[in-house]
Amino acid sequence: MSDEAIDTLQDSLERIRTKSAFICDMDGVLYHGNRLLDGADRFITWLQRENKRFLFLTNSSERSPKELHQKLARMGVDVGPEHFYTSALATASFLASQKPEGSAYVIGEAGLINALYEVGYAMNDINPDYVVVGESRNYNTETLFHAVSLVRGGARLIGTNPDLTGPTERGIAPATGALITPIALAAEAEPYFIGKPNPLMMRSALKRLESRREETVIIGDRMDTDIKSGLESEIETVLVLSGVTDLSRAESFAYRPHHILEGVGAIAS
Repeated sequence: MSDEAIDTLQDSLERIRTKSAFICDMDGVLYHGNRLLDGADRFITWLQRENKRFLFLTNSSERSPKELHQKLARMGVDVGPEHFYTSALATASFLASQKPEGSAYVIGEAGLINALYEVGYAMNDINPDYVVVGESRNYNTETLFHAVSLVRGGARLIGTNPDLTGPTERGIAPATGALITPIALAAEAEPYFIGKPNPLMMRSALKRLESRREETVIIGDRMDTDIKSGLESEIETVLVLSGVTDLSRAESFAYRPHHILEGVGAIAS
């Protein structure tokens, strides 16, 4: 690394460390599957020691904050459930603001269903206000056909996030964006996605942190969700190369992150 590159990296680290609030993606930033990434534990300890406000944000709707807390605990990191925010929670909040105490037909896992229950939504497979699609291990032709029928009958189509794929312990799997596409095409409906890069999720995160954009930074490994959502919300962005994006891939986008790091451990070093 050249002296100029070292100086640039040090400038980036110093600027990042001055921020008082951190919004941080999880998979590809803190862990891969069930493996904690190098330096992630140091970064979390640094956040806690420096009394930073922080929120771990995920586009996945599958798990609840309690389950995410338990997942990190199994990796040896103790972070309270209040530090996690998911696209399921953001979706539930949005629907509750649009139609309080409405109903939904849900294709998704417990994290999404529980989030909707908590805001007063009922599960309805006859005449729901919304068809809501998230990550699902039980997606099949029957649920697909039924969802299309409901949307054609007037239910509005919501996706928890637009991601086409997501990492699992068994490799790359279809995510919400891929699962909702056949429904949208067959029902001739345009789905509305709540998760990143929708600025709605960023605004919800800022409210939870009680933080202003200027004092916040977002850290992620995906240009098309994490970095794009930060830029569109006017929040300073940090791309880490520990996940799905390498330098050549990052340079293919029309926009750039404010900072690029090998991993979050550098912030705490």
